[in-house]
Amino acid sequence: MRSEWMQALPQPAAPTGGLSRRAFLKAAGAGLVISFYVPLARAQGAAPAPSQPNAFLRIGPDNSITVAINRLEFGQGVHTGLSMAIAEELEVDWKQMRAELAPAGAAYFDPAFGMQMTGGSGSIAHSFTQYREVGARARQMLVAAAAAQWNCKADACTCAKGMVMGPDGRKASYGQLAQAATQQKLPEKVSLKSPKDFKFIGKPMPRLDARDKSTGKQVFGMDFKPAGTKVVVIARPPVFGAKVAKFDASRAKAIRGVLDVIEVPLDRGARGLAIIADGFWPAKQGREALAIEWDTSAVEKVDTAAQMAQFKALAKTPGTIAHAADVGALATAPKKISAVYEFPYLAHAPMEPLNCVIEAGDGKCTVWAGSQFQTFDQMAVAGVLGLKPEQVTLHTMMAGGGFGRRAVPTSDYLVEAAHIAKAWQAAGQRGPLKVIWTREDDIRGGYYRPAHVHRAEIGLDDKGRILAWDHTIVGQSIITGSPFEAFMVKNGVDATMVEGMGEPYAVPLKLSVHNAKANVPVLWWRSVGSTHTAFVMETLLDEAAALAGVDPVAYRKQLIGDKHPRVTAALDLAVAKSGYGKKALPKGRAYGVAVHQSFNSVVAYVVEVSLVNGAPKVHKVTAGVHCNLAVNPLSVAAQVEGAALMGLGTTLPGAAITFKNGEVEQRNFDSYSMARMHDMPQVAVHIVPSTEAPTGMGEPGLPALAPAVANAIAKLTGKRLRKLPFDLASA
Repeated sequence: MRSEWMQALPQPAAPTGGLSRRAFLKAAGAGLVISFYVPLARAQGAAPAPSQPNAFLRIGPDNSITVAINRLEFGQGVHTGLSMAIAEELEVDWKQMRAELAPAGAAYFDPAFGMQMTGGSGSIAHSFTQYREVGARARQMLVAAAAAQWNCKADACTCAKGMVMGPDGRKASYGQLAQAATQQKLPEKVSLKSPKDFKFIGKPMPRLDARDKSTGKQVFGMDFKPAGTKVVVIARPPVFGAKVAKFDASRAKAIRGVLDVIEVPLDRGARGLAIIADGFWPAKQGREALAIEWDTSAVEKVDTAAQMAQFKALAKTPGTIAHAADVGALATAPKKISAVYEFPYLAHAPMEPLNCVIEAGDGKCTVWAGSQFQTFDQMAVAGVLGLKPEQVTLHTMMAGGGFGRRAVPTSDYLVEAAHIAKAWQAAGQRGPLKVIWTREDDIRGGYYRPAHVHRAEIGLDDKGRILAWDHTIVGQSIITGSPFEAFMVKNGVDATMVEGMGEPYAVPLKLSVHNAKANVPVLWWRSVGSTHTAFVMETLLDEAAALAGVDPVAYRKQLIGDKHPRVTAALDLAVAKSGYGKKALPKGRAYGVAVHQSFNSVVAYVVEVSLVNGAPKVHKVTAGVHCNLAVNPLSVAAQVEGAALMGLGTTLPGAAITFKNGEVEQRNFDSYSMARMHDMPQVAVHIVPSTEAPTGMGEPGLPALAPAVANAIAKLTGKRLRKLPFDLASA
């Protein structure tokens, strides 16, 4: 699969500089930098990855260990998790550890995907072994340096808490040995610890970035503003892809602090106006003062009501087959379920809206941004400015959330920033520009989770066994037209649209899809296709269990059988810890159950729900998690807790992006609902013990929450909910 991925991607230029195959030393203000020529870890079955010079750790003279993180840290805890992997094999004191985000560069490619990126819940899953090997190689080189100085055998030395100890009692800190270690031969192979010997991995470790974030010291992209920076806001057309017909900037330019108003190309062929000012407030005021007429004549104007009607009509017709099965038994099945589900567009709405700082000139460019797709973004900026990728330095900034919005194959917001920088240069200006999206820009700026309609026809026998399941999904493809299409769209089926359908359940499922077209930019959203497929699967299975007169947990386990033991283990753990089937709930409260596997991890939920003034109230959530080895159980719990709340947010009234005459109707959090503190239930996270290689946890906690709540509501009201967000009145 990796070869297909690499062929599909535009290839970045190889790094320059003539780095040797030996470890090398370079001076740095903080001390000594040890960089290693380390072969990248490889995905199972992948072709050998090209060796690139990696610089993953820095040992300072104060014995501090700084780890370069090849991802974006935006809340998932990768700063700490990958540092733990190095610390485990390096044998240090946790107090020595530091972490920083690596810039864009081939050295930091995801070992499985061949590009630098953060997504698909792959940070720990893909780089865990890679970072352990870096730590093990560094330790061996430090030991070799000490042994050479002490004239003893390396295997007679031991390491602990950042020190090398010799056989005669001599000691040296890693900081003291760092320079000499760079002269040692790089070990081609290393032995990694057995899980039974772990000191850090698998233990709850405090996050390295917790203190700075909790005290306000952490610098996010939005905080970063070099000296002399001018601020930019953009006036975008109200309909995607529209253009400027004419504008009058005189009132805007009359506002103190506004420096210029420039027409620039925007994403998806649109054109807009960049307001450049001394600060954000005059830039915003300048935008509000503009007189603009927009030309929307050449673009489709989406209407949500009409679109849903179209999708429902398509769902009744044969689509492209994603999975074949004989559904002839539907015609004579004694029991049937017929259901149509609706899912709206969703905005990512991270707490930190999009932003970046860009400075271009003299044949080079520097960008500071919270990028999830450093490789794509570096190349995209270079393309706009007529530069080579290596002429663009992209510094990865800490980001306040993203949920996929900072991983855009079109690099939309950075391409727009590059166009503005280019126009600023053409006007004879120089210096850094900070492009800021307001909350309104963010909500209305596109790249949403696509809207979908599902139609299901299920036939059951007298005992409730599923005889046939005919299923159709309608929605926009997020992969078609992207660099990922070559290997993620097969025979016209976008793999992300159908993921989560069928397995782990042994059901005769015939699945077809319709790839609808719409003038709405769409993108993956935390847990991607599982945001809708899990809801459909888990509520329909609950309904089938009710028709069968079988407990929903027992019904699921019958269909899972013995082929998916990790799913069963997570479900059993959640059930056991929740008291389901054993503990009587207070009157007016009901249990709801759901389980789903995504990104090779399983999360099962048992929820306790009641109705308060006719609205659902989630009191308690018990999670059973199977992610193989939990590198940092605290991070796993945090991801599940956050994902559960985000999943709950999709059920709240107003949690939808809707269109009228092509324009987004929502503008801010007053009209686009988000889960808030008072919505947060009590959450207990329980992890199935394992020593197998870790799987991802950034996204899998989201999909099963909403269906678990819907299943509890069905017990309380008898109503089967077919739509997100919930609308009990029309159910």
